Amino acid sequence: MATVRVPQEERTRVMRARLLDATVELLIERGFAGTSTTLVSERAGVSRGAQLHHFPTKNDLVVAAVEHLTAVRGAELEQAFAALPRRGRTRAVLRMLGDHFSSPVFTAALELWVAARTDPSLLAAVSPLEQRIGRETHRLTVEALGVDESVPGNRELVQATLDLVRGLGLADTISDDRRRRNRILDEWARTLDARFQEAR
Repeated sequence: MATVRVPQEERTRVMRARLLDATVELLIERGFAGTSTTLVSERAGVSRGAQLHHFPTKNDLVVAAVEHLTAVRGAELEQAFAALPRRGRTRAVLRMLGDHFSSPVFTAALELWVAARTDPSLLAAVSPLEQRIGRETHRLTVEALGVDESVPGNRELVQATLDLVRGLGLADTISDDRRRRNRILDEWARTLDARFQEAR
């Protein structure tokens, strides 16, 4: 039986993906300080030599993981927005945002934000990517809610919504804050509906 040879380019792509997935998993489980290149290579099932060839330092690995994480977060948001119902739309949008900002992927992103605060090279990588996903999340939220941003105050209200949900996600990293988050988002959905219907 003939052996099917996988092209080198594909093997490299698969190995890099395993390393990046392992990095994100460890950021979630152990935080930035507890994530090491040794642990990543072990988790990914990749030799240290191969890992060091592609990512010579922890920061090289983490910066690549930031880019990978940004793509994952963007894809997750796109899928979630595409599946939103028509009825109870505002509350559904807030529920989806609440789920996103309390997900393991957001936890990994938080680890990188905190580490980047005192690491200039990591900050240089994290900042533009976070700005990009922030703009994309804002755009998707505006579309999902059907908000007319030419109406004074609407853009700020959407941004306040994102800041609120992100803050609730932060609170969830300390303890399960779901019940309180749901009560707050129920009330905020009513506030948004009243404001946007008034503006239409």
